[in-house]
Amino acid sequence: MKHLAIVLVLLCVVLPCVAADEPTWVQIDNIVYGAKPDDRGPIGGGNGYANIIAEGDYTVRDLDALLEALSKAKAGQVIFIPTETVIDLTARIYIDQLVLEISEGVTLAGDRGHGKSKGALLTSDALKTPVMIRATGPDVRVTGLRIQGPNPKQYFDHHRRSFREGGGGHEYYYKFPTSNGVTTKYSRLEVDNCEISGFSHAGVYLVTAGKHHIHHNYIHHCQYQGLGYGICHNTASSMIEHNLFNRNRHSIAGTGRPGNSYVARHNVELGASLSHCFDMHGGRDRKDGTNIAGTSIDIYNNTFRAQQTPVVIRGVPEEKCEVHHNWFLRHSTAEQAVRTSGRTKVFSNIYIDEPRVAK
Repeated sequence: MKHLAIVLVLLCVVLPCVAADEPTWVQIDNIVYGAKPDDRGPIGGGNGYANIIAEGDYTVRDLDALLEALSKAKAGQVIFIPTETVIDLTARIYIDQLVLEISEGVTLAGDRGHGKSKGALLTSDALKTPVMIRATGPDVRVTGLRIQGPNPKQYFDHHRRSFREGGGGHEYYYKFPTSNGVTTKYSRLEVDNCEISGFSHAGVYLVTAGKHHIHHNYIHHCQYQGLGYGICHNTASSMIEHNLFNRNRHSIAGTGRPGNSYVARHNVELGASLSHCFDMHGGRDRKDGTNIAGTSIDIYNNTFRAQQTPVVIRGVPEEKCEVHHNWFLRHSTAEQAVRTSGRTKVFSNIYIDEPRVAK
């Protein structure tokens, strides 16, 4: 029994968990495979996250006060929404097409994970919520909030009606409104320690620019058939790390246009996915006469529990795609775990529940 206790302690040291019985990484010959928490706190953020904001230059508890603070705040200032405040944006989005606009260098913060706080909730039930939060300049941070969209559903029937023969195609499909959570066209957006859910297009939509940092979030139920992205890139580049994903159509996606790049590391796909998990479109999707699938893609030290294909690169990257040191718990070979059309290296991953290294 003494030796058994020692082994269990060692397993707890070597295999930190999202839940007590669900390891997210394994160490073999001193090399880490899968998603390992860092010194900023747990994967997905919340309790134990190191960079929680619990006060600000402006403290707001309702929508009018929030809008006033957003109109006044300057670079370097923080707008803080206290513990579990609920701000319902539905009526103003539906009637006035309201968007919460955050100026350059301003932080919009809740205190998710501080004590027992779930974080303030910003929510909309209006199916047409084109954008809930928009960064209108660089260096914006959105942190510690629950950001809840109007559409966590899949709508398979609508997709089938749209794209069956004589069904009206994209014109009919887009008659049903879509929604986005946090968007930007400016560089260095940081979204951290948030819970983001229920957006039919994307929880985080990175339209253009680069050096975006999306980390320590729980992003789920963005699963509208045909769209449904946790994080979506148009012609942007980003670092995506230490996030929990679940019940998205694609947790990470990109249009594949030149300049579209991302690094995805130390993320956990929790187990339910409508389609493949990490994606990059190719030229055939865009119908632009190319086979380009973005510029540069790095996918390493992630843990995939979903039955769906973890990684699909639907063309050829301009520079590279490398997929390595991931833990694929439901797939036994590289061919099962990664689909690609070229210029992609898949190496040094482990597969299925019994960890083994494939060189």
